[in-house]
Amino acid sequence: MTSSRGKHSAGLLLFRHTDDGLEVLLGHMGGPFFAKRDAGAWTVPKGEYDPDEPAWEAARREFQEELGLAPPDGDAVPLGEVRQSGGKVVTVWAVEADLDPATVVPGTFVMEWPPRSGQTREFPELDRVEWLGVDRAREVIVKAQATFLDRLGEHSA
Repeated sequence: MTSSRGKHSAGLLLFRHTDDGLEVLLGHMGGPFFAKRDAGAWTVPKGEYDPDEPAWEAARREFQEELGLAPPDGDAVPLGEVRQSGGKVVTVWAVEADLDPATVVPGTFVMEWPPRSGQTREFPELDRVEWLGVDRAREVIVKAQATFLDRLGEHSA
């Protein structure tokens, strides 16, 4: 297994204002490791990129790959970066937009499953995408990414 130290991901955190308050669009990570998990299994739509690709371009490309939809236009609010527990550095921009989760066509990945079986299976990168209130999002998002919710809250205040 390769280490994620030194790896970088970039993504877009969509947000919208509703009568119930601020909501963000998060994806539940696909595959067998997260199938029965809720807390810590939700993420900003994002993906890895090479050092020679600008992070903003990578964030838009990864949005398209992860959700199967063009990234929305709109003012991008830089939310900075965080380092996740595995060492990966994640850079995120927030964009105010509305999107129907039913229109998402997630990208997929292939892995050996069950382990050591010699069989490979295809899984969705994100097995579902939902609008969540910020409090609910904070309960389920990958721990380090909660910082993005704080930064978005400061911007939206």
